[in-house]
Amino acid sequence: MRLCIAEKPSVAKEIARILGANQRKDGYFEGNGYWVSWTFGHLCTLKEPDDYDPSLKRWDLLTLPIIPVRFAIKVMDDSGVKKQFNTLKTLINKATEVINCGDAGQEGELIQRWVLHEAGCNKPVKRLWISSLTEEAIRDGFQNLKDGSEFDLLYAAGSSRAIGDWLLGINATRLYTLKYGGYKQVLSIGRVQTPTLALMVDRHKTIENFTPETYWELKTKYRDVVFTARGEQLDEYGGEEGKLKDKEKADALVASLQGKPFEIVSFTKKKGKETPPKLFDLTSLQVSCNKRFGFSADQTLKLAQSLYEKKVLTYPRVDTTHLPNDIYPEIPKILGALTKFQEEVAPLRGQKIRKSKKVFDDKKVTDHHAIIPTKVPARGLNHNEQAVYDLVARYFIAAFYPDCIVSKTEVEGKVEEILFKVSGKQILEDGWRVLFKKEAEAAQKKKKEEDEEQVLPDFKKGEQGPHDPFLKEKVTTPPKPYTEATLLRAMETAGKQVDDEELRDLMKENGIGRPSTRAAIIETLLRRKYIEKQRKNLHPTPMGVQLIDTIKNDLLKSAELTGIWEKKLREIEDGDYKVQDFMAEMKEMVTEVVQSVKYDRTARTIVPAAAPDKPTASTSKGTKEKKPTTSQQLSCPKCKTGKIVKGSTAFGCTGWKDGSCDFKVDFTWNGKKLTDKQVQTIIQKGRSPLIKGIEVNGKKTEGYLALTKAFQLEFQEVEKAPLRCPVCQQHEVVKGRAAYGCMGIKYKTCSFKVPFEVMGKKLSESAVEALIRKGKTPLLKGLVDQQGQKVEGYLTLGANGQVSFEVKGKR
Repeated sequence: MRLCIAEKPSVAKEIARILGANQRKDGYFEGNGYWVSWTFGHLCTLKEPDDYDPSLKRWDLLTLPIIPVRFAIKVMDDSGVKKQFNTLKTLINKATEVINCGDAGQEGELIQRWVLHEAGCNKPVKRLWISSLTEEAIRDGFQNLKDGSEFDLLYAAGSSRAIGDWLLGINATRLYTLKYGGYKQVLSIGRVQTPTLALMVDRHKTIENFTPETYWELKTKYRDVVFTARGEQLDEYGGEEGKLKDKEKADALVASLQGKPFEIVSFTKKKGKETPPKLFDLTSLQVSCNKRFGFSADQTLKLAQSLYEKKVLTYPRVDTTHLPNDIYPEIPKILGALTKFQEEVAPLRGQKIRKSKKVFDDKKVTDHHAIIPTKVPARGLNHNEQAVYDLVARYFIAAFYPDCIVSKTEVEGKVEEILFKVSGKQILEDGWRVLFKKEAEAAQKKKKEEDEEQVLPDFKKGEQGPHDPFLKEKVTTPPKPYTEATLLRAMETAGKQVDDEELRDLMKENGIGRPSTRAAIIETLLRRKYIEKQRKNLHPTPMGVQLIDTIKNDLLKSAELTGIWEKKLREIEDGDYKVQDFMAEMKEMVTEVVQSVKYDRTARTIVPAAAPDKPTASTSKGTKEKKPTTSQQLSCPKCKTGKIVKGSTAFGCTGWKDGSCDFKVDFTWNGKKLTDKQVQTIIQKGRSPLIKGIEVNGKKTEGYLALTKAFQLEFQEVEKAPLRCPVCQQHEVVKGRAAYGCMGIKYKTCSFKVPFEVMGKKLSESAVEALIRKGKTPLLKGLVDQQGQKVEGYLTLGANGQVSFEVKGKR
């Protein structure tokens, strides 16, 4: 029998169907000469320090650095995981051949290899390597199975990454926690997360310490066209890169130009081409979805993964924007499957499909190609999935549209020795831009407002005429706080600001982390409260700033150095760097960090957010300190001049007295009374914190109250993701007559369910949701044990979906 091991139950089920292994067994499918089983995430992990030496369970500076002589792995301590591993081990020992059907990437290879290693596999191993989960791709993959040894270097790189992360994470976290942590506080340090936090802290300090400076630009209007002065001639008037910083000298310069003729010294007009935007890799998709839809990087990755599992998108965890040449003949079939975009695809029908090196390049394709639609029509997608799919489809169609043809004009003029320049652009043929009309119009409007790329009339060299010189006052601005989109780009280029796409591609190999892990890094920093999200912006917390200030060793926080480590891991994957050399360098680095911090004599302690001061005797009785009122704190967000005051039924702007402003926020909205804090947040940030128990359309829900552009309140409901079955990972969990169950029960492909009543207690919907989403309920009281005694504790969910009881305070 041949054993196929897939990355998760849903993929195993699909492979089993295609191979004809239709008999469902406990932990695998059987039939037609195949066993098809699965993992679910990591079944095995690197051993903990106390697995090597029990004394290392206790955190102590004297035991650092912890560097095992030989790293080993173990099966994770979970009953469901152990059961599935034992099933796999039995099948591996009985099989004649093993086919690794894991996720086709570095992490997927590592997950499978660790299982095979721990199970003592000595059978021949083949590798299924595919870029989509369509039936055609799976059948083709099985016709062209690769030898498992072809991926030894991929495994070596993944193993080196995991061991490097273990070495640094275990040692640096213990080190900094013991040396600088507050009471019961763990300071988490990571090879990727700490340099990412350092990027944010550096940006935060730049903004905080920024001092705005006023400057002036010299401009002149000639034939209704605004020209801007450029050149070294401005230096003697206090100019620097076109910025005049001395107002008196600038005024004198304008006066000196008055009445003197403006002469055109050069006029060039050229046709140019703008090629279609590149196809998506994971990072560019995350960036685009964050800008367009406000999706977090993690949310975009999960949506793309869901679309991949629904067979409508190709593999998402990729770092290339190119396609291999052998996919070119399939393009018409893929375009034909885009049923929603038949109008956009129509101009391409019957035409030879464009083949550009910017799209098709075998040298730029590594394990997988760019993210594109498959030949399977997209049906039954939820709102967010549809948004991501449509975006990928539109970019895919654009790749085969004609270039956008533009006319680029550059004009230079002068008044005496002062040079002036202006440039303009006019779209002559839309080409691919017809697919992005709304975006193009918005961009054009913004450029016009900024006097950029005007549509220029024709000029003649040597022509002269009167002009109107003037100064335009401007103020320097600090860099903007990171959003998830800009942080992802910064991680991709190791913190360097790179706008050029070609240059950014060259820098990818030196980026921080991998495309598939960057979203998780951001989520980790949020979860550990090192950073926080304020609307779309990300900011470091005081604790995050303290941590980076405390770390003096650049090896831990330098984005560039971390990018070099990433490059070396890629070189291991390519066979250009030895694992032994990488590990030796990691061990040397960890030892150096430990020694430098161990002997640090400065007395520093990093603490979480400061606790509120306790009331003193003088303020606790009779003479309570008066808090500032809302009216003292807040300006009107609408008119920007009035103050907010609290009236009898609403908070409103003082402008109501003279009729200059009508802004107000009522105390109640749809019968829900708003707290002063909620109103204050709405006025300051444009949106309330999460409000629960608010009635909308006759039912109670939760969401946010936000100010519209017209400064009216509107309700934004929280869109909850459907409950995904934790066992099969394919179907939703729905409420039945006596239990919550997987939709797969209906199709006899899954048996997961949670009864309405467990241990004599009826479970609330929120408790069931927490159990399924988080694997554990909140504390439940009033449960009845087997002896009839009332107990309190938690319900937990095992890897195979079994519900267990955990007594409060102990397992």
